[in-house]
Amino acid sequence: MCPSRENEDLRPLWESLAKSSFRSRFRLGEKERKYLSEKGVAAIEQHARDFVRSRLAPANPKNDGRQTPMKNHPVFVAQHATATCCRSCLEKWHRIKKRIPLSDQEVDYCVAVIMHWIRKNT
Repeated sequence: MCPSRENEDLRPLWESLAKSSFRSRFRLGEKERKYLSEKGVAAIEQHARDFVRSRLAPANPKNDGRQTPMKNHPVFVAQHATATCCRSCLEKWHRIKKRIPLSDQEVDYCVAVIMHWIRKNT
């Protein structure tokens, strides 16, 4: 079960992610920043929701572990930085069980984590 996004202090998550040399190396490049600027935060948040619903929410996503590109969209970069890129990472970092479809609350949580990282890194 993932932490509730309301009233949940995510500082321990951010501290753990910062200690990971893999997770902490992700940065928005010029292409992703330009895309974010052109589309706006609301559109990017909708993209995040769409990506989470289509690529992560199923119990057994297609190509799990390889479904999230590493670049070319701000959400993809944020997903790797926040460990919301595949079901194994969701289980390890966010305690969201594999092989069970994501609930609406878990989708909202993932989107909130992704968007927090994007806002913090722009």
